[in-house]
Amino acid sequence: MSDQPFPTASKIDTEPRCIVIVASQYNPRFTDGLVSSAQSELKKILPNAAIKVHRVPGAFEIPVVVESVCQSSDQADAVIALGVIIRGSTAHADLIAATITDSLQRSALDHLIPVIHEVLLLDNESQAEERALGSQINRGIESAQAAVAMIHVFDELKNSGS
Repeated sequence: MSDQPFPTASKIDTEPRCIVIVASQYNPRFTDGLVSSAQSELKKILPNAAIKVHRVPGAFEIPVVVESVCQSSDQADAVIALGVIIRGSTAHADLIAATITDSLQRSALDHLIPVIHEVLLLDNESQAEERALGSQINRGIESAQAAVAMIHVFDELKNSGS
């Protein structure tokens, strides 16, 4: 994603929706900021939504919980994956990030549920602060807006018979 802000949702959606957030507990200052921002934005644009949050130990554990949510009979309208991975001196972070990306995409495709991927791979804490706690670039807010946009796309697909 670029550093340009995501377009704001055009209208309030009062339909009863279910949004599930799966977030890492690792790097809590940043992940808590992402979760809080996502929840606040969802409450603004989906005031009647049920928002469920599942916390997992680290980013690597996010995909298995997302997959479980996608398989659940209480199907979510969208799932938001949130986490912060900060690169170290080895390739470990890049491997974890690639695995997460592949797994989240597979869950979305296998179950046809929007899975919003905001497990951030960053070079340092300064980038994490800007993207998780900032007001100009906030991936938590953007994840909520993307989830709502995708819910509306899926509504259009259902209504058009596609």
